[in-house]
Amino acid sequence: MINDSDFVKYVAKLVIQEIEQMGYTTEKSSTKMVPVGISARHVHLQTDHLELLFGKGYKLTHARDLSQPGQFAAKETVSLLGTRGKIDRIRILGPVRNSTQVEIAASDARTLGVPPVVRNSGDHYGTPGLTIIGPNGSIELIRGVILADRHIHMSPRDAESFCVKNGDRVKVLISGPRKGIIDNVAIRVNEEYRLDLHIDTDEANAFLLNQGDELELIK
Repeated sequence: MINDSDFVKYVAKLVIQEIEQMGYTTEKSSTKMVPVGISARHVHLQTDHLELLFGKGYKLTHARDLSQPGQFAAKETVSLLGTRGKIDRIRILGPVRNSTQVEIAASDARTLGVPPVVRNSGDHYGTPGLTIIGPNGSIELIRGVILADRHIHMSPRDAESFCVKNGDRVKVLISGPRKGIIDNVAIRVNEEYRLDLHIDTDEANAFLLNQGDELELIK
């Protein structure tokens, strides 16, 4: 005669088999989630350009820290002028860099009248320019206006956990009312990086994403 304990084990085994046949798994989930960091249009300035726009010896004023260590939003803003239009109150991000870079979304590119060229940060070859206007002057930027290549910052420890390496390309899965997949996302690995998926405002709006939402990384 089968006892109660054996009967319970037998029923549990049948249930597990049925669940697995339906395509589900009873193993602990290995899903890896990445927080979303929505990057609004902004400007990075080199030192001499900062001084041309704001005055000799000018230093950026810290407003708030950003998700990546050492990076901050400054209180200062500038205007961008293209062949078709102008956008005011563009935030400057610090600290200063070796070369000036303007990061915008595709909708901004249409407003300004500049070609929407996707590039990694710092890769300015073949990119358009525009005019940057500050309170003390303006700059005719020859190149450096980009749509930032979507990417994920992560530490070496994160990369090991996700089984990826610097330079890999991955996908992220989006759930919700506008679910979908964002493809061709670059992996950037550095000891000082904090886990963060960087997409622009157009991409975030298309999928109804908010700052801090978590998405599944798919290799």
